[in-house]
Amino acid sequence: MSLDYVRNPFVGIRRLTREVRIGDVGLGGANPIRVQSMTTTDTMDTSATVDQVEELADAGCEIVRVTAPSIRDAGNLRAIKAELRKRRVHVPLVADIHFTPNAALIASECVEKVRINPGNYADKKKFEVREYSDEQYRAELERVAERFRPLVRRCREGGVAMRIGTNHGSLSDRIMNRYGDTPAGMVESALEFLDVCEEEGFRDVVFSMKSSNAQVAIQAYRLLAARLEERAGGAPSYPFHLGVTEAGDGEDGRVKSAIGIGSLLEDGIGDTVRVSLTEDPVREVPVATALARRTEARWAEDAECATAPLELDAPFVPDPYAHERRATKTLSLGGLDVGGAEPVRVEIDLGAIPADPAGAAARLGTSLGLVSEVSCEGLLFAATDASAIQRLPALGTALSRVGVELPVAVRVPAAAVPDCVPGCDRAEGVARLVVEVDVETVPEALRNAASAAAEAGVPLEWCLRASPDEIPGLVDSALAAGVSAAFSVESPRANHAARALAARLRAVGADAVPVVLRHRRNADAGDDRALLDAAIDLGAPLCDGIGDAVSLAGFADPGRAVDLAYRILQGARLRTTRTEYISCPSCGRTLFDLEETTARIKERTEHLKGVKIAVMGCIVNGPGEMADADFGYVGSGPAQVNLYVGKEVVARAVPEAEAADRLVELIRDRNRWLE
Repeated sequence: MSLDYVRNPFVGIRRLTREVRIGDVGLGGANPIRVQSMTTTDTMDTSATVDQVEELADAGCEIVRVTAPSIRDAGNLRAIKAELRKRRVHVPLVADIHFTPNAALIASECVEKVRINPGNYADKKKFEVREYSDEQYRAELERVAERFRPLVRRCREGGVAMRIGTNHGSLSDRIMNRYGDTPAGMVESALEFLDVCEEEGFRDVVFSMKSSNAQVAIQAYRLLAARLEERAGGAPSYPFHLGVTEAGDGEDGRVKSAIGIGSLLEDGIGDTVRVSLTEDPVREVPVATALARRTEARWAEDAECATAPLELDAPFVPDPYAHERRATKTLSLGGLDVGGAEPVRVEIDLGAIPADPAGAAARLGTSLGLVSEVSCEGLLFAATDASAIQRLPALGTALSRVGVELPVAVRVPAAAVPDCVPGCDRAEGVARLVVEVDVETVPEALRNAASAAAEAGVPLEWCLRASPDEIPGLVDSALAAGVSAAFSVESPRANHAARALAARLRAVGADAVPVVLRHRRNADAGDDRALLDAAIDLGAPLCDGIGDAVSLAGFADPGRAVDLAYRILQGARLRTTRTEYISCPSCGRTLFDLEETTARIKERTEHLKGVKIAVMGCIVNGPGEMADADFGYVGSGPAQVNLYVGKEVVARAVPEAEAADRLVELIRDRNRWLE
């Protein structure tokens, strides 16, 4: 298995890239991670567009993209640029081009960077199925290259940078017919255009590989990084622009973006970030900034580890370029099946066993009752001695009285297990023991803990609290101690530690042991930062295929923790428990008020568990990016909407005033509606 996409999978070491100048802003190389966004105004409305660019710059946005869907729009970029100069706003502009090469040529004279989409720059997507001979395919490549070459030369001569931005939803029919709707197809689409750039001696190029599916985005960026490394091994490569497109709004949009973007940043991949939310673009900036600053702090801390990479005898996953969940055995833990083909389970860690069981149970029941659409599946309490465990029966009774019937696990330091287990009438009511292990834990304590758990007949989970480089030794010590039902990791470097655990288990033939992913909220983090941290720490290993259960700790509101856990599982495409919305962030191409429309559709449909609904402003990415959606609502003209079932258009040019009702009718007709 090639890991050419990452310098070290167990340490956050930044990928080596060359610097590309976007006007006065350096991108890649040793520059900080740059924050971007995009205007949502009509590009022909100079005043409104300039106002929004200024608002974005004031919010900390370092590069702003503006759509140029036509030659007229592209020409008006000059007026926008002139007005920005008058206002002393010097943020670089990027022209966003689809379908219209002539608009790209005009825009390149007005802006600092041009973004082109190789899926539609020289091709019209018709969803045609056609077989190409090798000769026909080469002829098509040459046709595309000749269409693209004038822009490359114009950018090279004018000192204008270029983003080759592949979108999963708008691959050309030519690429689709040869490679399919895959990360490999996304990468090939981009590299075809890079070949032309390099033939012309133009290297001020940035890449993006965007998808509304975080797993697909991660795989595509990894594969592109590996392919570029093959082309010029060891040399600084091209910078990457990161994003998860059509992420939606609210917490779901932030969670999905954090999973996709944060997973890549954990591997040192990414030089600029745009968080695509169906909201005012100014609200994207603080989210992207938080992701960037979090990553830079980690890269700085991990830099010293770069000279001593962790060496393991087995890869952490079979294939980093395709999602495959670890194959584990199924365990019954207090009546809850975990691992194997079971869904990823959700547990909350509530800290110490409460001194007031009745009061604690009442508060927990109320909190969990507020998120009735999702279910907590296990509780974890901490104990350090027998007196604490003796409170468990009273707690169990109190929980039953408020209708909370869940398996209860107990977290105990390894040295305290022999004392704790007999303290509750031979562990009556304990679904499993979560035994804390760190580098200070002596082998004798592990053996005694394993023996006590076996004698009591209680399943045992080894919880490794350590840095990634310490994990392999702890795994070996725990396995040598005897019985084990599961492993978990709790580490400030959660993703890298989970990989180290999975790799070591695989190396020693224990790959079937289930793994619990644990995340503890940073007490100093605000709500937004806490959400992003949890999404990355849990979502990144889940997208690697690691994790049979997730456990959140340190949240004052247990129901809030449960709700967040399920949002992360849905964002990682592992467990669907609510309606999923694939909605674009709007731009000057959008043909209706996307934010208001999305809110209106969500109000009508958010009770439809498991139904995927796409809300798209225009046809650029709409029909493709919503390919796995059940229903689609896509702008097709001023105040007009096309409605889709899957990939099929079932109603064209529906008046916007009627479109939401017609969408509900479609859902009813396909028997997906619930009252």
